Amino acid sequence: MTGQDWLEKDFYQVLGVSKDADAAAVKKAYRKLARKLHPDQNPGDAVAEQRFKEVGEAYAVLSDPEQRKQYDSLRAMAGGGPRFTAGSGGASGANFEDLFGGMFGGAAPGGTRVRYSTTGPGGSAGPGGAAGFEDILSGMFGGGGFGPGGRTAGPERGPDLTTSARLPFRNAVEGATVTLTVDGRSMTVRIPPGVRDGQKIRLRGKGLPGVGGGAPGDLVVTVGVDPHPVFTADGDNLRITVPVTFAEAALGAAIDVPTFDGGTVRVKVPAGTPSGRTLRVKGRGISTAKHTGDLLVTIEVAVPARLTDDAKAAVEAFAAATNGEDPRAALAAEAAR
Repeated sequence: MTGQDWLEKDFYQVLGVSKDADAAAVKKAYRKLARKLHPDQNPGDAVAEQRFKEVGEAYAVLSDPEQRKQYDSLRAMAGGGPRFTAGSGGASGANFEDLFGGMFGGAAPGGTRVRYSTTGPGGSAGPGGAAGFEDILSGMFGGGGFGPGGRTAGPERGPDLTTSARLPFRNAVEGATVTLTVDGRSMTVRIPPGVRDGQKIRLRGKGLPGVGGGAPGDLVVTVGVDPHPVFTADGDNLRITVPVTFAEAALGAAIDVPTFDGGTVRVKVPAGTPSGRTLRVKGRGISTAKHTGDLLVTIEVAVPARLTDDAKAAVEAFAAATNGEDPRAALAAEAAR
């Protein structure tokens, strides 16, 4: 982009923002126009495509603090546009035309409207006092942003977008395809298996389009997961708490435990298993692209709320048979340390 381009184009007007708009307002205006004018939204519309390029060009300058400062300074000297009229003030009131007229070998006659070109006759840089407009401005502003050797706006990656999605527990474990509406756009995205509550997923290329051929940004989705009545996730493992009777825990048993796929698996409970012990079933957890976790079965000894006469008699007989045993003796000793 040349210095003459900067004189001729009002980037603030292109984006529809005021000259004192902050960076957030500039970005918001760009995103709104980029969505509206993007070629994917306007197939075959040459006018929209040209406007899209102009919006990207304006954003590339105004989003860069240094380029914006140079752009504002240049247009302030030029009176806001590419054409200006010579004034009659003295040295202290010399206007833009007077200043550059001297550089180019003489100011235009009073009141004449002039336009300075970046090239000399035949399209090449003019000699001596007719040095290229870009070269002069480049020297004034420290060599930045106006032509060869200065900074130019290259391809710029599009901004990221953020959103959130809430999934049932089963969809989070198995993965799901969901439709999201983000920044006025509806898109279908794939949530991978094994996503956890609060996890952020980055979907490449689903953000806003880039500028000047730059790559699009990403979509970052924060996932919330609804709880399941039976299963919980622990990394790639699934956890389940299974009640057993006192007899099963004391004597040992083989019990059927539900699995996440709707079936069951036979699990051996060793004799003397206390409440709270966890048994592991290999390969029955969450399957991801890299790993399959396990099913962790936590045993909970169920205590009946009511006993029949026969059950009560049996428990009393058991109590008599184990009279003298104190399961809390070690606890008292530890508490005294």
